[in-house]
Amino acid sequence: MTAGSEELLELAVRTARSAARIIESGTARGVTVEATKSSHVDVVTESDRSAERLIRRAVLEARPDDAVLGEEGDDQPGSSGVRWIVDPIDGTVNFLYGIPQYAVSIAAEVDGEVVAGVVLNVATGAEYTATLGGPAYRDGHPLTVRATVPLAERLIGTGFSYEAHQREAQARALVRLLPQIRDIRRFGACSLDLCGVAEGSLDGYVEEGVNLWDHAAGGLIARSAGARVETDRGAGGRLIVLAAPEAGFGEFRTALAAAGYLSPDHA
Repeated sequence: MTAGSEELLELAVRTARSAARIIESGTARGVTVEATKSSHVDVVTESDRSAERLIRRAVLEARPDDAVLGEEGDDQPGSSGVRWIVDPIDGTVNFLYGIPQYAVSIAAEVDGEVVAGVVLNVATGAEYTATLGGPAYRDGHPLTVRATVPLAERLIGTGFSYEAHQREAQARALVRLLPQIRDIRRFGACSLDLCGVAEGSLDGYVEEGVNLWDHAAGGLIARSAGARVETDRGAGGRLIVLAAPEAGFGEFRTALAAAGYLSPDHA
């Protein structure tokens, strides 16, 4: 196990719990949209911003030489070789609507490799953690991916772009994939979908247009539970994340390529 990963995880967990309390207090006051990003439906709330400010402050007070990459703020350079990858609220639209599927996601990266991660579902309190080379946990209990089943029996999680032209292309690929699998679920938070693969509530996950802060912590947790997680170029030209239990990953990727999820150069 990478030296220091447990200490980094401890800091990530403490910080995520503090951020969750800030987000919960925002819920009590009423959630309002502060700004939009990639489109008018891609929203930012004050809770996103206040939670990220808290996370940055807590991390840099404990480790002032570290770097921070966050969804809602500027990149903070560092000199220690450690970088924190932060999504203060993954699933902001769920948060806005009161759907209990939104999370604080914090990962610690050492020299370019994620070594510790926590995904904390603020609404339910479920806390997923992992360190590089160690097991994945939910609330202290070890996680293992679901046993591989035939493609036709797999429940797959996905998400869609906030940009209309990309959604149209993604919908066409979904129409081709859907007859081959058990069904699709769209929960609205990449980090929690990856944790779903880790704990066996999903047989796979695919989404184009996600960012590093969406999948860094959840990807480590899924891998630690026995999944393969890959990033590639999607058909729309953006980053696509694929995750499934190791034994069934190849068949899953082949089905996604045939359905049109992947760039032709990478299928």
